[in-house]
Amino acid sequence: MATVFIVDDDLSIVKLTKLLLEGSGFQVIGTAANGQIAVSKIISLSEKLDFVIMDYRMPIMDGIEATREILKIIDHLKIIFATADEDIKEQALKVGAIAVVNKPFNFDELLTTINDFSIENTIWA
Repeated sequence: MATVFIVDDDLSIVKLTKLLLEGSGFQVIGTAANGQIAVSKIISLSEKLDFVIMDYRMPIMDGIEATREILKIIDHLKIIFATADEDIKEQALKVGAIAVVNKPFNFDELLTTINDFSIENTIWA
């Protein structure tokens, strides 16, 4: 079972994403309302973390900066941006995100993205 951490300042999106992921067999091991909290929580996790679903626009620290900070410490972590900012895709991929899905996202698209990278990891592990 893949583990996921959700980072978004919109609590309704966090709750819905968590509900849908858990209903699809994923384990959500944490959430954060901004990038600064995400960095702190993720680097202190004792559980194995497979994926982060990362928003871009958040107070205190945005998703780009949070991704930079997280990947400095856990360079193999798979971060998927979920954002309404279509112009951020190139920048997100450049800092290390593995994929970008547009908000409001189609949940099937998010699941397909996670599953594609889970399969890739299994094949090459």
